[in-house]
Amino acid sequence: MGASDIENDPNVVDATLLEEAERLLGSAIDLRRDIHEHPELGLELPRTQAAILDSLAGLGLEISTGRDLSSVVAVLDGGQEGPTTLLRGDMDALPMHEDTGLPFASRVDGAMHACGHDAHVAMLAGAARLLAGRSEEVAGRVVFMFQPGEEGHGGAKVMLGEGLLVDHGAVDRAFAIHTSPTIPPGVIATRSGTLLASADAFHLAINGKGGHASMPEDAIDPIPAACEVVLALQAMVTRRVPAFDPAVVTVAHLAAGTTSNVIPETAVLEGTVRAVSGDSRATALDGVRRIAEKIAAAHLCEAVLTWIPGAYPVTVNSPTVAQQALAVARGLLGEERAYSMPTPIMGAEDWSYVLQQVPGAMAFLGTAPTGVERPAPNHSNRMLLEESAMRNGIALHAAMALAPWPARSAAA
Repeated sequence: MGASDIENDPNVVDATLLEEAERLLGSAIDLRRDIHEHPELGLELPRTQAAILDSLAGLGLEISTGRDLSSVVAVLDGGQEGPTTLLRGDMDALPMHEDTGLPFASRVDGAMHACGHDAHVAMLAGAARLLAGRSEEVAGRVVFMFQPGEEGHGGAKVMLGEGLLVDHGAVDRAFAIHTSPTIPPGVIATRSGTLLASADAFHLAINGKGGHASMPEDAIDPIPAACEVVLALQAMVTRRVPAFDPAVVTVAHLAAGTTSNVIPETAVLEGTVRAVSGDSRATALDGVRRIAEKIAAAHLCEAVLTWIPGAYPVTVNSPTVAQQALAVARGLLGEERAYSMPTPIMGAEDWSYVLQQVPGAMAFLGTAPTGVERPAPNHSNRMLLEESAMRNGIALHAAMALAPWPARSAAA
């Protein structure tokens, strides 16, 4: 059965899933707020892991935890023969201060759930509870993947290395939801093919010679070189990278000096390079290297460029699975509540590692807060999300697991 078959058969998507998700919304919000208030970073998230394990207790799932990270994998055996479906929610926060003023704002200095991962966990746990109550309707198995370390730590890759796709039998299809506070609440958006960009991080040290601020001629000032590099990178992208095969180079951290009357020896720049194809990625990476080295040399400085391990590949949705996700979402929520995105976006995801090995897709769930004219985006210190939209995320996870998806051979 293909996506068009599902879209044309109103009996495939059970409308009562939304009602059940609504009943589970209160507990999902409680879990989300608990995790939001106690964010954890990276691959080791023991408190978040414990909260997930508590939420899954008593559901009759086969549960295992990670060896090299605080992951949780829960497996539901269905009452009928069928494929294995992987559903994922990432768990980690970002290393930043929160300025939302929420009553459940982060209690951890320098850590905030600013990318919706707290909601991802809560929605997936809610879907696990919903599906456990319908286990006899599940054809095959459902693997619930609770993953740490998405924010630059490659947690998905670690879980794959620990046997995620082999320890629980072959996985036939995969699906993930990511919240977006700039999409209207409850709306689903995805696309076939490239959904998200690759991401490479860099650290650039421009080394000069320190000295007195009153005598720059006796020093080699790295700050003008650093400033020129930042501006030249922006021009490089617009002049070397094709507009219809884009890349984005962002310098997000620039640091130099300790006081007003000392020329420092070193200026440091850190940032990311994002692209939606291998060609543009290679062009942008080469451009960063070339500009850094040549501009530094023009200022009599030395450029030391380091690429940070853990770069994420391009996130590519299986066309069949992406179209099926849209069909299921439309059957669940209505035609006007799910749409196909015209272009990729330049964020990156380590879900890309899973999609390199399993036909699958990611979809965005709109969580724009009600009554806010210009919502803060993900990764903002003021990011808010509309918690009621989590109902649709819970229901969509469950609907994707229950729907008669195409076989693996047809879902590439």
